[in-house]
Parts: sequence; structure tokens; C-alpha cells
Amino acid sequence: MSPLPSPADAHPYLRAATAGIRHHARTPTHASPDAPEPADRPHLDTLHAHLTAVHQLLDQLADTTHPQHPAAGRHLATAHTRLWQATAAVHDAFHLLPTASQDSTACRPERLPEGPPVLTICQRHLTAGHTVRRKTTPTDLTRTRTTACQR
Repeated sequence: MSPLPSPADAHPYLRAATAGIRHHARTPTHASPDAPEPADRPHLDTLHAHLTAVHQLLDQLADTTHPQHPAAGRHLATAHTRLWQATAAVHDAFHLLPTASQDSTACRPERLPEGPPVLTICQRHLTAGHTVRRKTTPTDLTRTRTTACQR
């Protein structure tokens, strides 16, 4: 049996993803730091993919944590719901941004076997939405208060 990893070695992929996001947030996307570039569709698509992956991870953690630690499981379930709200907002923002050109969203199966980017984000969002509808109610999704202070 292999020894348990030290806390510094645990979850290396999560640490790498966090470091990548930190680097991206700190690195100016424009030559002039006074006028940063606004978000574009590829940027929001990538962010949506990341949020969806974290959403799936939180779903799994909430499911496995709840039986042994119900209070912690409830907090993770609340985080799961709030992350879905953030993911939905990013998805909505994606559709409000203009496309770079009409050609950029044209379906070219030989270049994009999964379809044009506008459909990829929607397919990802619909897939994640199935999990949300299975585990939450509309009331859960519209609640403004978290359960963090309840004991």
C-alpha cells in the first residue's frame, strides 16, 4: 500500500489549475495596464468550461461528504448551487458578446468535430443543467442567503 501524500503533494491537478487561473488573472491581457481588454467569447467559453468542471467536482464532493459529515455536505451543496448560478451568468454573458466575425461561428465539421463554439458552450451548459435540475429546486436557485451561518 502506498503512503498517503503530504498536504503539499495532495491534489496536484487542482493546484495547477488554481495556479493557472491566478496567473491569468494577474497577467495583463493588453499592452497597457490602464485599459485592459474586455472579455471576449473564447475567454468566456474557457472560463465556462472551468466553472463547469469545478461544478462537477463540487457535486461529487458534496455527495461523498454528506453521509459522514452532513453539515459539511450541506455547505458543499450550497457552494454547488452558487457555482451553478455563476456558471449560468457566464453562459448568458457569452451570448451577449458579439462574435469576432460571422465566419468564426460557422460550422466546419472538418475543423471542429464537436461543432461550432457557440454550440459547444451550450451543450456543456445543458449537460451541467441536468445535474442541477436533478439535485436542486427552483427555490434553491433563487435563494439569496447562504446556509453558511446556520447551525
